[in-house]
Amino acid sequence: MQKEIIAAKESTTVASYAADLARSELTTKLLRELVAHLRQNRTLLREEWVVRSAEARLLTAMTQAEIFAEATSVYDNYVEALETGTFEALQAYARNLSERIIPRGVETNEVVGIVLLLRDVLARSLFSKYHTDFDILNRVLDAYEPAANRIAITVAVGFVQERERTIRDQQEAIRELSTPVLQVRDRLLILPIIGVIDPQRARQLTEQLLRGIRANRAKVVVIDITGVAAMDSNVANHLVQTVEASRLLGATVIVTGLSPEIAQTLVNIGVELSKMSTVGDLQGGIEEAERLLGYKVVPDHESAEEN
Repeated sequence: MQKEIIAAKESTTVASYAADLARSELTTKLLRELVAHLRQNRTLLREEWVVRSAEARLLTAMTQAEIFAEATSVYDNYVEALETGTFEALQAYARNLSERIIPRGVETNEVVGIVLLLRDVLARSLFSKYHTDFDILNRVLDAYEPAANRIAITVAVGFVQERERTIRDQQEAIRELSTPVLQVRDRLLILPIIGVIDPQRARQLTEQLLRGIRANRAKVVVIDITGVAAMDSNVANHLVQTVEASRLLGATVIVTGLSPEIAQTLVNIGVELSKMSTVGDLQGGIEEAERLLGYKVVPDHESAEEN
């Protein structure tokens, strides 16, 4: 009895495998047929897609000639992905396309929209071809839809990833512009900081400052934080480490513009303020820096009397 049960299970397994194999072969055959159909009707389907994209007001930042050129490439990559079942070339094209159109102001919903429109145009074409045989039509759509959905996801993900990279690059550029290292005199740098300092910006600030010290052979640096309203303990610690790192490169750091709140934070985290040179405001910090460098500092009222 047990042998009969085992034999029955093996027979069922073999039958199931054979059925799966038959379905797989049929799917492959149907995909070949629909790829041939899409290639044969490439011009008509592509033009229909471009017209529908225009009606939906997608890719309005691009000219008609540019849209048509990209539509041709997208269509061909789309069909190739259907034929081969591989998506590497499509992913590469999606990244390349994103690099070119994101700076033009094209939004994510537009890219997703045109891909979904193409999927719809091609599906309608398949329906028109096979509508007289619903059994074949259903099998064709069963073969087409999973691949089409994966293509849409591949293009959308590629665009979103490229857009995120662009945003990160822009944020990095903004941070660099918001924390300029300025050379005021020979061997004297000023780093005015304005706005919120998060850990990432604090690290970037330190890197910029240390590069500036090395490049300009600076001996004194004035870090002005008048424009910083608040600073948590992590960033305060990072400020102290920046001072120490600058000292190791041979530069003395003067911190100006400390607010009562930031001063309290430094006290709370146990910073030895004797190791940090602080001056009330930026003007006073520059004057102290010039004294350290051996420049003669002339008060404003004495300069006016000489004139």
